[in-house]
Amino acid sequence: MSKQDLELVSVTKRYGTTIAVDAINYRFKADSYTCLLGPSGCGKSSTLRMIAGHESISEGSIVLDGRDISDLPPAQRGTAMMFQNYALFPHLSVLDNVAFSLKMKSVDTAKRHTQAREMLDLVDLTSLADRLPDQLSGGQQQRVALARALITRPRALLLDEPLSALDPFLRIRMRTELRNLQKELGISFIHVTHGQDEALALADEIIVMNNAVIEQSGSARDVFNAPQTRFVAQFMGGHNVIALPSGHFAIRADAVSVTEPSKGSIEGNVTAIEYQGTHVSLSARITGDQDILALIPDGEFFANPHHPGDQIGLHWDATDQHKLTA
Repeated sequence: MSKQDLELVSVTKRYGTTIAVDAINYRFKADSYTCLLGPSGCGKSSTLRMIAGHESISEGSIVLDGRDISDLPPAQRGTAMMFQNYALFPHLSVLDNVAFSLKMKSVDTAKRHTQAREMLDLVDLTSLADRLPDQLSGGQQQRVALARALITRPRALLLDEPLSALDPFLRIRMRTELRNLQKELGISFIHVTHGQDEALALADEIIVMNNAVIEQSGSARDVFNAPQTRFVAQFMGGHNVIALPSGHFAIRADAVSVTEPSKGSIEGNVTAIEYQGTHVSLSARITGDQDILALIPDGEFFANPHHPGDQIGLHWDATDQHKLTA
């Protein structure tokens, strides 16, 4: 393990008889953006809070920079947490919100304000230093919270669904800002989300959690293109999961082509058509009451449109058929 890396070693969290996180192991690279992805209740937020020190661990250890930080208070871990609701102090200016942790460490006013202005410059909010939080937009409040977390110079920044309160347009813009900031700072960002698109857009590495364990982890591209289990294929979206005599397979929806029924294709009946701008989503029912989704470029679809009830042929290359292990 590189000295700067953060590692989870058989980390477990129990609430009474309920196991929220079950002996997970993972090493976060020091300069990477990692997303913890999964449905509600899968254990991702509990994992993040244990790393931050806001939840105790039941078993295992958390190691950062070669030292076990499992029992240290949050302020002594070398991590910083950015909360979903931003938790800004309404009576403090933007500048004093950012400088607050330094005030708690008895850093003198001039020095902490200098450092706070450096952080505001980093997130492009210098001109708003004297405003109160309720005078800011949602995106501006988020950047204040980000600056406040970064002023502690953490080795790992922990983000708990930081984009969920933003409107869709701002969410996409803030994704870009977060990604650029992580690359500029060169520290580990660990980001909890239940949004597949968000994880794919942001992450170098994705950890998919399900039922308190890590179902699959790897690069964003590998997790999407080569899901190992039915759960991962279905949760990541964009895949069909079908049962064949030789097992269960995942097939990307954009790899399925629609033809006229023929000997070389699988016959199906169109059940739904949905126009999605750049492409058309076509759903069809095949033998065994299995549903297949095909994503067809809009120009191709409208050159030869289909309608619910039509009988069609479905085809994909064998190389696009990915066998699942579970």
